[in-house]
Amino acid sequence: MDRFEYAEARLSSGESFLIREKGVNLYDGNEKTSFEGGEVVLTSHRLLWARPGDIPRGLTCLSLPLRYVVFVEEETGSTSFGFSRSKKIVLHLSQALPGKIPGPVNRSSHHYMKLSFKEGLNSNFVQIINETIQSKKWENFSPAATPSQASDVKLRAGIVGIERGIQEKQKAADESISRAFQDLSKLMGMAKDMVNLSKNISQKIRERQGDITEDETVRFKSYLLSLGIDDPVTRTDFRSENKYYIELARQLADILEEPITDVGGMMALTDVYCRVNRARGLELLSPEDLIQACHMLEKLNLPLRLRQFDSGVKVLQLHSHSDVNVVKNTALALEDQGSLTAEELAQMLGISVLLAKERLMTTEKYGKACRDESIEGLRFYPNQFLQRED
Repeated sequence: MDRFEYAEARLSSGESFLIREKGVNLYDGNEKTSFEGGEVVLTSHRLLWARPGDIPRGLTCLSLPLRYVVFVEEETGSTSFGFSRSKKIVLHLSQALPGKIPGPVNRSSHHYMKLSFKEGLNSNFVQIINETIQSKKWENFSPAATPSQASDVKLRAGIVGIERGIQEKQKAADESISRAFQDLSKLMGMAKDMVNLSKNISQKIRERQGDITEDETVRFKSYLLSLGIDDPVTRTDFRSENKYYIELARQLADILEEPITDVGGMMALTDVYCRVNRARGLELLSPEDLIQACHMLEKLNLPLRLRQFDSGVKVLQLHSHSDVNVVKNTALALEDQGSLTAEELAQMLGISVLLAKERLMTTEKYGKACRDESIEGLRFYPNQFLQRED
């Protein structure tokens, strides 16, 4: 047993699979060991033993290089009380070479070992292993078959091998992290250059209003927005917080008026936060600064204003947005469909379910809709009581 080595269950260069057997116990001489019920794989170079399922997954196993095997013979079977004993084969071994990779046993007084096959033995197994030993294919690949190999075959020996593997993985991880931060530093440097470029372009657009056509101005701004940077307002540009919030509110109105108009005149504050920070690139905006700037919108008579529903949901909506129009349009949708849930209305209008529910509840508040709460959820119907004839 001291000829066995710890190794990964992977074929090396020039090594080929020959045969597999299951339900195999290992004996050190005539002494039974704790290695029971495993599977054995015979290759052109080695005899591998591992717990069931470990070899297909390439895990660590016991490896007996066939260069240690002198000859193999089958032990004569016998019966005991009418029951047949399991078949065994005996492997006669040579002395272990100096510098051998560690294995499960450091020293053994036996020069042979046995394999016990509980589930039966393939009749060709002994013939195959003897033919393999005689062919000595491992000698044709001496650099890959010696214990000092380094490249083609990955071997891990005991605790020392495990510690070495952990150190190698940590070193590789450190190198990957270092390269990642180097790339991030380069990206940050390029981003600063792009910010400066966008500021210069914006400045030139403002200075040369008469020389640049409106179409060219729109095109330049679309390029800047596609880059995610459009000269964003930052705290460092202002000494006064009030001035900062005023300029930030104006910028919010500029970049959000068109998107909010496209979605029906109202947008949830969470969606506003995501859109704004996506457009600002590296100059991210905190939720507190966004809310402070939104409170300034109505004071500055900008086209947007902050609104909070009775449920606590906060939205940005157009100043010209009217609940009367919302109620009218939602009531018409209810008449056309017969009834609607928030999910169905959201799909119809292309808005979030949260805003769709607020539209339905506002319509109910104005008396144009009735709700039906059941185990199926909340559904709204047209208010037929308003149309009842006396």
